Amino acid sequence: MILTPAAKKFVLHWGEMGQAWGINRTMAQVHALLFVTPEALDAEEISKSLDVSRSNVSTSLRELITWGVVRRVHIIGDRRDRFEALKDVMETFRVIMAERKRREMDPTIALLEHCVVEAKLGGTSEEYTRDQLEKMLEFVRMVTLWYGHIDRLSTSALERLFRNGSRLVKLFGWISPGQDRDPATPDDVEAVESLQPNE
Repeated sequence: MILTPAAKKFVLHWGEMGQAWGINRTMAQVHALLFVTPEALDAEEISKSLDVSRSNVSTSLRELITWGVVRRVHIIGDRRDRFEALKDVMETFRVIMAERKRREMDPTIALLEHCVVEAKLGGTSEEYTRDQLEKMLEFVRMVTLWYGHIDRLSTSALERLFRNGSRLVKLFGWISPGQDRDPATPDDVEAVESLQPNE
């Protein structure tokens, strides 16, 4: 398989972005390759396309399957395992967000709760530390709660949320000091009210 110039640029950039997000470069490149490839690929094809070792590809595939953004597929008459990425961008976003919450936010909340309890036992000498930890705990819980609301939205509602961000800004008055405030219109209110979560 030969990558087109556009596909090659995307794969390379996705690898760099992966590193910025704390993900292995090869793992991100494997995901990008499978995302832009119409057919499922086997590990050997992936290895040759990316010019990386089979062992590195295998490790990356296992991790991507664990994340839920890649799945193993089989073709009748072909004994090789083949792999394909989720093709729906919104579904990919949901899966990645859910996994990041599970891996990062949930353990952080548990640790902060433990630290707050420990700081309370320290008496007045730990008051400042306790206050700061409680603020951080409240913030992380708030972000997690927000994520829970977003995750309950249907795909079409999630798309509307992204497309109508400027209306939300106007509706809630999230304007920096000194900027002109355009009042929310009935259309802005209707756009927010249309974001109904799944039952």
